[in-house]
Amino acid sequence: MGLRALMATGICSMLGASVFIVPFMIQRNVPGIGPNVIPAFLLAAVPAFLSASAYAILGAAMPHAGGSYIYASRGLNPFLGFIASFSQWAGLSIVIGVISYVMIPFFRDAFDAIGLERIAILLDIGSVRTGIAAAALWIFVGINIAGIKAYEKTVIPLMVLMFMLGSVVIVVGFLHDHGDFFAGYSGPLEWQQGFEADARPITVLTAASLLFASFIGFDSVAQAGGDARRPTRNIPLAILGTIGIVTLFYILFTAAVYQTIPWKFIAYEAGLRDVTAPGLMGHIIPPGWTIPIIAGAAIALINDLPAMLLSVSRLMFAWAKDGIFPSQLSNLHSRYGTPHIALIASGIMATIGILGCHFAGDFFLGVDIMVTSMLINFMLMCLTLLTFPVINPDIYRSMTFARSRLLHWVIGIAGTASLLFFLTLHLYKDLTNDAGAWYFRSTPVYLIVMTVGSLVFWIYWRRAKHHGDLFKYLP
Repeated sequence: MGLRALMATGICSMLGASVFIVPFMIQRNVPGIGPNVIPAFLLAAVPAFLSASAYAILGAAMPHAGGSYIYASRGLNPFLGFIASFSQWAGLSIVIGVISYVMIPFFRDAFDAIGLERIAILLDIGSVRTGIAAAALWIFVGINIAGIKAYEKTVIPLMVLMFMLGSVVIVVGFLHDHGDFFAGYSGPLEWQQGFEADARPITVLTAASLLFASFIGFDSVAQAGGDARRPTRNIPLAILGTIGIVTLFYILFTAAVYQTIPWKFIAYEAGLRDVTAPGLMGHIIPPGWTIPIIAGAAIALINDLPAMLLSVSRLMFAWAKDGIFPSQLSNLHSRYGTPHIALIASGIMATIGILGCHFAGDFFLGVDIMVTSMLINFMLMCLTLLTFPVINPDIYRSMTFARSRLLHWVIGIAGTASLLFFLTLHLYKDLTNDAGAWYFRSTPVYLIVMTVGSLVFWIYWRRAKHHGDLFKYLP
């Protein structure tokens, strides 16, 4: 893959539910955030940018399949490298299921917009929604198995369409205001009462810890290091370019919707059902405009799936190649040369994520698990930037991108501190909210998954000890 395909991988992993759903469903998950979604987004961007910088530096030094696993296992500690990447794999695999699950409301809104209410109602039935989500997921597992060329031909054109159609929301949103909403809205007005904004720093920070999930995805560029052309140049450029472009798009898109739709109405609707940007904008614009907006949202979500599947499968491939996971996961397809068994295993994990969303009744459970996973993963990447020259000086000396040790210290310390703060805040929110049962909380589910992963690691590590200095060298 060249620079364009690498950037498409990062962009497609980041844009999707993150921009079309999360900035609006945040009103339900963090009551009182009200009109302060944009400030929360900007706060979330700070640790995300620091993490992306750490990834860019490490990615240029160690451009291999497996990304975060390779970085931390060679620059920090083999076990922590596995924990960082297993955490990432578990979180992203589950969120692939979440994305598959939340695609369906977009189709529901499309049918509703063109007057096919019966089909829209059908798509809200749990078994129908779950079945369609699983079918879509496995289609993209097949595309990934078919090879890098098939993958590129899928994600690059869809990325272009996603930006074109997503820009419709930005243009329409900034051409309208709340007055246009009230002029076109004919429904009940009880939503104007009972909602108050809570501008306390703790509320904005709590929302920022969840909106941090919107910036997860640039790491998929790092996982594709083994598939990249000129990786020492293209990987850091793709990572930094991706986070810059996507952050700008997030801010413009979210601001455009809140410019047109009152936040109290969004909070009211989010309390009733899963809301989407197309569904909200449909209250003020003709169906002819609603359809391209919904199409853009659907394409954004669809784009997430092949990019994220590529990412998680390369992690499993790298573990297996190092002998700390079943060796079968490193097998390549005889025709396409892709890690097909790793892709199938990731598809199974994502299917569990679909079922989890269905039975939990709230896709934010999957988002919470992903946020926990990636906060820990990114924190370990920032720590790796600090320990790298001590743990593995030979590889460190070969670096060709951003070699300033002062820069490494600034990014490593600031990134670790900010990510630890967000992680503490996120865990506190998860452990103190009213979840009903323990298995509807992300923290215990995450700990169970990581316990299983640790046991697998130590079983295979004991067998792999004869490799000696394996973790001092790149694959």
